[in-house]
Amino acid sequence: MSGEIVQLVEQASPYLTAAVSAYGGAVLARAEDTAVEATANLGRRILQTVWRRRTEPQQAALEAAVQDAAEAPGDPDAAAALRQQIKRALREDTDLLKELAALLPAPAAGTVTITASGERSIAAHTITTAITGDGHHTDQ
Repeated sequence: MSGEIVQLVEQASPYLTAAVSAYGGAVLARAEDTAVEATANLGRRILQTVWRRRTEPQQAALEAAVQDAAEAPGDPDAAAALRQQIKRALREDTDLLKELAALLPAPAAGTVTITASGERSIAAHTITTAITGDGHHTDQ
């Protein structure tokens, strides 16, 4: 089951990031917003589903991880801490794993998910040349 949890959290990660970016630390209390893209709304639903299934101390830990990720959107450590909270919840609640898997779209065969996050981030399946700095010139 551990591999299944890792796969689900990796698949949910872009949605979680979008939700935290769109809603900030209030993501756990927000209702669906039609003006916010579907990706952020799905991430919000995932986070709220996990939160509702946790005990009060576990909810506080999840809220702290969400708040940290919202305050530092480019910090990979904050994003990793949030993913760890989700993984912990999934390890402790097999029904939650099934519930979240049902929320996520089924991955298409051969699909590769690529995510870029943060200032000047780039994402590509294959990169030949990538330059993200100021004032850099190439001979091409």
